[in-house]
Amino acid sequence: MTVSAPARTRTALLGAVCALALGVSGCGEDPDAGTNGVGKLGADKIHERARTAASSAGAVRLSGTVLTSGRTYRLDMRLKEDGGTGTVSSQGTTFQLLRVGEELYLKADAEFWKQDGDATAAAGKLDGKYVKIPSGDPSYTKFSGFTDKDLLLDALLALHGSLSKDGHHEQAGTRTIRITGDKGAGGTLDVSLKGEPYPLLLQRAGSAGSLAFSSWGQDFTLTEPPKDETVDYGKQLPAS
Repeated sequence: MTVSAPARTRTALLGAVCALALGVSGCGEDPDAGTNGVGKLGADKIHERARTAASSAGAVRLSGTVLTSGRTYRLDMRLKEDGGTGTVSSQGTTFQLLRVGEELYLKADAEFWKQDGDATAAAGKLDGKYVKIPSGDPSYTKFSGFTDKDLLLDALLALHGSLSKDGHHEQAGTRTIRITGDKGAGGTLDVSLKGEPYPLLLQRAGSAGSLAFSSWGQDFTLTEPPKDETVDYGKQLPAS
């Protein structure tokens, strides 16, 4: 049977619309074919699988922004079970964090320390040094949370409200299934459809930041800084 030109045109248009609607898959194809299969699960189960995979992974890198207590932090951290390292930026300042076991260090320039009048006199001495933060200092609890894999992921990966699926997507070249809380108002999470169902992209509820996750399970070395690059104030920093 000969297909007329108008019919061929309609078929081509339908195919184009279909491809646009389904992204990586054509009409009639299974969008979960060749994946780890979590896309076929309900949203609650996908969320559970993603959090379990994240908790079980030995290491992860996360980068993006987090809004907490009215302040925005830009993070680029590598985390593992016994510590973490990376940079944190907030309100025009950037500092490095390093935690090895229970030992926490903060490295920043003199301008960072000059923001607090109590530390101005010591700013020159602290410039570019790893300052060991005493466990009893108020700063320890505040900053160690950025280096605690389990604590941070447990808080960040929470979605609020009723969960639902929001279609198939792609993050950094990897196919994902997206789940949402309260239709997006409670946050969204893209979960990998390749290998382990790791979280790959998080949009936090209430526009409280966005984070990308990568390097799941890729181990790295944490080493305490050299003694000649470290300042230890003992029980309390000059500006607590």
